[in-house]
Amino acid sequence: MKVAIAADHGGYVLKEEIKELIHEMGYEVFDFGTSNSESVDYPDYALPVAEAVADGRYDRGILICGTGLGMAIAANKVPGVRSVVVHDTFSAKATRQHNDSNVLAMGARVIGFGLAQDIVQTWLQTEYEGGRHDSRVGKIKAIEEKYSK
Repeated sequence: MKVAIAADHGGYVLKEEIKELIHEMGYEVFDFGTSNSESVDYPDYALPVAEAVADGRYDRGILICGTGLGMAIAANKVPGVRSVVVHDTFSAKATRQHNDSNVLAMGARVIGFGLAQDIVQTWLQTEYEGGRHDSRVGKIKAIEEKYSK
């Protein structure tokens, strides 16, 4: 699996720790920035990850800022992206199984490394169930197509 990752200044430290975890899990990871804790604008980092996932260069993306909220909002503007803010393992599993989410957003000011690690492991290792969820994900795609013209 190929994973794209990025963070703003608020998520930089956690991003660096999560990158190591992804490597340890045996996945390929590409870092879209930022490279330090100096203030930056989160949309500048959410966009390249979202585009890389939407166009298929990466299987999944992970975005980290202070809350995860701004990153998810920005990423969801890219057609084909289903970005979710997750701060617990139950939601990490459910959003993969039921929503086929492809970009995970987390808040470094909301959760610590231990929980973030559990969330990332759960989210990356959980497969989409399909079946009864296909029609619902299809309806999300239809909404996206209607408004992305």
